[in-house]
Amino acid sequence: MTAMSFEVHYPDAALGAEIRGLDLSRDVDDETFRQIERVFHERSVIWFRGQTLTPEQHIRFSRHFGTVEVPTNSQYALAGHPEIYVVSNIVENGRNVGNADAGRVWHTDSSYMKVPSRCSLLYSIEIPRDDAGRALGATHFASMAAAYDALSDEIKQQVEGLEAVHNYTAQYERRLAKMKAAGAIREELTPEMRAKVPDVIHPVIRRHPLTGRKCVFVNIAFVTEIVGMTKEAGAQLRDMLIEHSTAPRFVYQHRWETGDLLIWDNSATQHLAIADFSLPQRRLMYRTTVKGQPSH
Repeated sequence: MTAMSFEVHYPDAALGAEIRGLDLSRDVDDETFRQIERVFHERSVIWFRGQTLTPEQHIRFSRHFGTVEVPTNSQYALAGHPEIYVVSNIVENGRNVGNADAGRVWHTDSSYMKVPSRCSLLYSIEIPRDDAGRALGATHFASMAAAYDALSDEIKQQVEGLEAVHNYTAQYERRLAKMKAAGAIREELTPEMRAKVPDVIHPVIRRHPLTGRKCVFVNIAFVTEIVGMTKEAGAQLRDMLIEHSTAPRFVYQHRWETGDLLIWDNSATQHLAIADFSLPQRRLMYRTTVKGQPSH
């Protein structure tokens, strides 16, 4: 089978690649997807600009990467499409239509799950702009594989074999308190929701389940302790690894445009959303997340 042709353009960064020449409203064939996947495994973040996708087309392309998850927090699911999580600051009838404060600290999606998700696919529908028309709300991505490679041999030996506790509820409650203080409305975690996300333990240095590369796997959003260390010593080690891993030399900054579909590898990256906008500057994005595989 002849693959669809496309071009790959690389930013001056440790990760990331733009794929040009494909219209994802049309399904891609298996050989084309294999070529896309090779770029994805190499660069950890890929994006397609100028797309016009229905929710069904967004979900269809996501399924090439695996089984699409239904988010733990269902209050921001798109009506009729429970697989799509809405990220937005738009308020209708006194309620946010989506998660308004998603990603405001460095984090890895779903690291709090026993098997973390493979990847997330974020599609931009409305982008906030300043008075000059410049896009706001950039997202920063950091390569956890490059960060591991750059650790000193001494630190690599120190962290080898260590494990960390990942906790979902602590970060949710921090954000809930912040939103309440700002007068926003957000759903409390129910006992049923809490039961879905018990604490989990992952290696501090985790092998990528598909590429085998070693990656730093601690983040400030979900990691609450390092197993076998005091709270203070664990926090110090965690924070040192995060500061190292999110240094500018490991980071790509994505400046969004309407119609971008961007995909990031949750085993090999962390990301941070830049909150440099507010209403009436509107942001509306749809996200799907693909189930992962156990690490090696």
